[in-house]
Amino acid sequence: MKKLLALGALAALCFSATAFAADPILGTWTLDVSKSQFGPTRLSAGTRVYTESKGTYTLDQKLTTADGKEISSKATYRNGKETKQGASDVADSTMAKKIDANTWDFELKKDGKVVGHVHRTVSADGKTLTVRNSGVKLSGTSGEETLVFDKQ
Repeated sequence: MKKLLALGALAALCFSATAFAADPILGTWTLDVSKSQFGPTRLSAGTRVYTESKGTYTLDQKLTTADGKEISSKATYRNGKETKQGASDVADSTMAKKIDANTWDFELKKDGKVVGHVHRTVSADGKTLTVRNSGVKLSGTSGEETLVFDKQ
């Protein structure tokens, strides 16, 4: 019986360690309009979904402007690698750098030239995502903004 309990405790420890090791960015995030600071384009809603496979992350983003226009974008990235993006007038590649478990910095590039910066941080409790954008953004707008998202 003692061996069975010890085995059960060991299994629980292994599974909990795996759960705690999950990247805090993964999942669905919803824009908190009241906490966000917008640039030239005010948003009324937004959702970000982050997934990861074999070290490549994917961001699927859907934003709604205050006048009801929907903007969708998709980006992929890898830590320390410049990653080509799909056809876009905004940026054709992204350079990603992981700062720590909760923080990443990104350079958006067009024709080899940096056209935008993104600083992304997940709060220590994993419930809030803050995205600071400057320059051009994947949504197609430009300027400075701070978007705050809540984990779903």
